[in-house]
Amino acid sequence: MATLVTFHAHPDDECINCGGVMRKAADEGHRVVLVVATRGELGEVDDGFLAPGEDLTSRRVAETHAAAEILGVSRVEFLGYTDSGMMGEPTNDTPGTFWTASVEEAAERLAKILVEESADVLTTYDDNGGYGHPDHIQVHRVGKRAAELAGTSRVYQATANRDDVREHMSAAAADAGADGADFGPQEEWEIGKPLDELTARVDVSAYVVAKRAAMRAHASQISEESFFLSMPDPVFAQAFGTEWFIRDGEGPGITETDIMAGL
Repeated sequence: MATLVTFHAHPDDECINCGGVMRKAADEGHRVVLVVATRGELGEVDDGFLAPGEDLTSRRVAETHAAAEILGVSRVEFLGYTDSGMMGEPTNDTPGTFWTASVEEAAERLAKILVEESADVLTTYDDNGGYGHPDHIQVHRVGKRAAELAGTSRVYQATANRDDVREHMSAAAADAGADGADFGPQEEWEIGKPLDELTARVDVSAYVVAKRAAMRAHASQISEESFFLSMPDPVFAQAFGTEWFIRDGEGPGITETDIMAGL
């Protein structure tokens, strides 16, 4: 049994790029540890969504634990920073946010968990955090430094195949158009990295049911009307049945199909 530590910015992020490899690793007998930098305090919900007296932060923590159980996670930890908001928002500069945190200090917090767990594999994000969110970019920076401090040599940057995103989103928008599903403007689909920068392609088609169920567990942020949950099951399986990574020292091109291989 090996240990996979997967590091994310906010509750619900873990489902999208890594939900499949998390469930896959757990099913294969590995230990899976989820670390989240913030509790997603700046998420938005409609009036009346929360129960009387319930705050969003507590709700998002509870949703994280529910999703983690679906994905086979053995341990959930929060690093203790607050949500920075989208790039350019005034909240980026609020003391205590992840974006304002010292990379070294945050890396030491994560490295402590890596050492405690004798982590064999760490997942972070690509250098643009997938789509430019400050907390996602910080996950890349902090994760890279934490791996250095802890001596965790096997690090994968979770990302998306930019070419596939364009293709699948176009197909999904066309298929769901009759139902009125909103997939947003195409410029918002420009996420991830080009195929020639990616080094690992993991087939997680056997785990898309668990992956989608984990998304549903984050009901405060991923509604039934979102493109994640409104698209037909076959389209979802096509769009989210593969997870993509960049591993330093590998490539060019796809050289791996299992981030836990050989462990």
